[in-house]
Amino acid sequence: MRIYDIILKKRNGHPLTKDEISYFIQEYTRGNIPDYQAASLLMAIYFQKMNKEETANLTEAMMNSGDVLDLSRIHGIKVDKHSTGGVGDTTTLIVAPLVASCNVPVAKMSGRGLGHTGGTIDKLESIKGFHVELTNEQFIDNVNQHKISVIGQSANLAPADKKLYALRDVTATVDNLSLIASSIMSKKLAAGSNAIILDVKVGSGAFMKDLESGIALANEMVDIGHHMGRETVAILTSMEQPLGFAIGNSLEIEEAIQTLQGHGPEDLTELSITLASHMVLLAKEAADIGAAREKVMMKLQSGEALNKFKEFVEAQGGDSMVISDTKLLPYAAYKMDVAAPENGYIQSIQTDNMGVAALVLGAGRENKDSQIDLSAGILMQKKIGDYILKGEAYATLYTNKKDMIEKAKDIIVNAITLTNEPVDKPKLIKAIVMKDHVEIM
Repeated sequence: MRIYDIILKKRNGHPLTKDEISYFIQEYTRGNIPDYQAASLLMAIYFQKMNKEETANLTEAMMNSGDVLDLSRIHGIKVDKHSTGGVGDTTTLIVAPLVASCNVPVAKMSGRGLGHTGGTIDKLESIKGFHVELTNEQFIDNVNQHKISVIGQSANLAPADKKLYALRDVTATVDNLSLIASSIMSKKLAAGSNAIILDVKVGSGAFMKDLESGIALANEMVDIGHHMGRETVAILTSMEQPLGFAIGNSLEIEEAIQTLQGHGPEDLTELSITLASHMVLLAKEAADIGAAREKVMMKLQSGEALNKFKEFVEAQGGDSMVISDTKLLPYAAYKMDVAAPENGYIQSIQTDNMGVAALVLGAGRENKDSQIDLSAGILMQKKIGDYILKGEAYATLYTNKKDMIEKAKDIIVNAITLTNEPVDKPKLIKAIVMKDHVEIM
């Protein structure tokens, strides 16, 4: 088998066999296929596309390019959750203890963030003493004992994806459904869970800007999941504005705690309940989605989910005192309100630019070697549809970089559009994609 023949075949629009795809992934990961030939094949895939079978085979080959986690020693049906990314996406910190309190094991591997804020792992490290580097034995034992554990992603999880994504990034081949879907699903499948809930973001702060493209991506990923024997459901959710109010690591931990205490932002609370309900249903701990939601709501209202979060933090060495006193979280030296220049209703928020402002303040990483400031970020004061008076605060900035605060302020002012006319709040849950149908909400 030769890579030249595989490139030529795909360039001419023919589907690749499972063996051809496996050969490419295996040999490229080993370093036996040079970047220029891999880039040629990626460009051929970009233009000629892949059918569902090819996409599933690509995902499987990428999944098998490194470690595949064996969770068979964990009792019960393991359900994982993945978000395609967004601004202020705090849901894992709420959903994981909610689901675990419903007797569903949550065994989650998360990566560190590269972009406007840290990932779930970075956020959890805002809690003093919290350990994310556990052995597989400790990880499995924690889940069996406490029903929940979140650890750092193995360096050898789907290594083919890391190599291919870096190449796609510099060869203008990122924006292809098969390549996007296989990148996401190869890591989720390698993480070993029995079923997967996907939170596919749509809007100005998401990779997929409109509902049509979001549904197309969701369909690809749901098909892959079922092809690999994992029940998979995708929920399309709004990223037309930051989720909740907090953007930044310790700020999001505080907001997660508030949500588990029962007084979090309406949108973050509703999305967390929705995701948790579907996870409980997939784990067969409820007969239907209504019963699953009722169970999740009860765990939230009774305080059991908050207690599970405390148990989780303590099991991984963290100081659970932050739950009763969030002032123990990292706190920035400088704080500034961003005032509205005039009266009006908030018509739109350029959400990706809000993420850029958080990055400028120090909340994220520009590259993998950047130091993250766990205390930096933005606390939104208003959302789309809210009325604001001239001089009233849109948002509050937190940073230890005093020289960057004016730059972040300017980005935020330019990201928010006001109007004199009342504005409807965006719909949070837009669609649910299952194996056999799509339900538009």
